[in-house]
Amino acid sequence: MDFTFWHERWAHNQIGFHLSQVNPYLQRHWPSLELACDAKVLVPLCGKSLDLMWLAGQGHRVLGVELSEKAIEAFFREQRLSATFREQGAFKVYQAGAIELWCGDFFALSAADVAGCTALYDRAALIALPMSMREQYAAQLNTLLVQGRSGLLITLDYDQAQKAGPPFAVGDDEVRALLGTRWGLKTLERRDILEASPKFLEHGVQRLEERVYQLTRT
Repeated sequence: MDFTFWHERWAHNQIGFHLSQVNPYLQRHWPSLELACDAKVLVPLCGKSLDLMWLAGQGHRVLGVELSEKAIEAFFREQRLSATFREQGAFKVYQAGAIELWCGDFFALSAADVAGCTALYDRAALIALPMSMREQYAAQLNTLLVQGRSGLLITLDYDQAQKAGPPFAVGDDEVRALLGTRWGLKTLERRDILEASPKFLEHGVQRLEERVYQLTRT
């Protein structure tokens, strides 16, 4: 992972990937997972997403992983939460109530670190990684999450030749190649969002589709 790139994005507030509202796909499709209210949810590359608060509001415990300490500090400040701090191996862990945010490299996580997690929410992790790292990411998920775990994955698909990432294009074929051998995949929704994405239009992108997958670890 290019640590410098992401630190610079946060340092210069270049965070167009951050949504100022809870993701509507999460609100619409999370209930279909039928999780226990107190389930613990792993959220890779979580930034300062409002989705973390929404998940906690459903009664879930949340374990977010984020490289940028600035993003983590901003999350707790903006949500007016007072966090405790501890060190856990290579990670700095900030916690307020049901939300733990682990500052460090997602690929340094061990299965023991996330042993309590029974669910996954990925809105911005897979599409933040270049193709050369996506196989490593899939392998890490397979290591961290055991049989019976479930989750939601949200992707973007467009012609990568028309615009450089991130966010990167991850097509349906690639999702199935990366995850299909260890995860059951069900497409819950697909939506054309090009007209609502001015930055993509400015680059001449002609097709932009979001897909939402339900994942079940087999």
